[in-house]
Amino acid sequence: MNNWEIHAVKYADRNARTRRDSFILDDNHDAPHAMDYFVWVLKRGNEVILVDTGYDSEEAAARGRPIAMDPREALRPLDITPEAVTNIIVTHLHYDHAGGLHMFPNAKLHMQSAEMAFATGPCMCHDHLRAPFTAGHICEVVKRLYSGKVVFYDGEAEIIDGVTVHCIGGHSRGLQCVRVRTAAGWMVLASDASHYYENFMERKAFPIVVDLQDMMDGFETLERLASHPRLIVPGHDPLVREVFPVGAAPHIHRLDPGPNRDIEL
Repeated sequence: MNNWEIHAVKYADRNARTRRDSFILDDNHDAPHAMDYFVWVLKRGNEVILVDTGYDSEEAAARGRPIAMDPREALRPLDITPEAVTNIIVTHLHYDHAGGLHMFPNAKLHMQSAEMAFATGPCMCHDHLRAPFTAGHICEVVKRLYSGKVVFYDGEAEIIDGVTVHCIGGHSRGLQCVRVRTAAGWMVLASDASHYYENFMERKAFPIVVDLQDMMDGFETLERLASHPRLIVPGHDPLVREVFPVGAAPHIHRLDPGPNRDIEL
């Protein structure tokens, strides 16, 4: 049985946030609450799968949300060049997860049909629902589709031995998590199905939500898929960098051995 390595690669952070930005109906809503931005790399021998792409300096300037490092440069310590990436699992199409698709021109995209329908359908008539998306990123997916480089899934699917995707929705209509077989057991990259450990551990909803029930049910799905709750990796929590060991560079953390300690909120 061949297990996968998982590397969490941080490329940005946003620290001028409060808990009201992270949790619905939080009692301590004015307290600071930082957010990290990651892409994830799955490696097994010569096989490489990128999970999400981050966003570039142009998007950073447009949104006033600077990046610390271009995602392409952030991947360099793992000996990954953009042209060599041939498969990207897109957890969803929000700007911070799909804003760098154009930087990986040879990649086939793996995503949920529901997410494509959502990002190109009538829901985008609403400013609030459209806000986390950028039209150019969606157009890049359409171009990739017309060149035969998009694979769609409906629900659960195996991408390759030891890597499966599972549609959760909630935060975005076609949001999917990624389950990966590692030496520590089945690890789940939650992406935005749980931005923080506190979301799924305390059953606290994130404010950007399309379907609240799907989001709440999704916390149970994450726990069902992982071999142990400590193997659920949230999408934006700075705690990830505290409980997992540093990897190939200071901004990269190695996930597949499992966390060094239990999570303490």
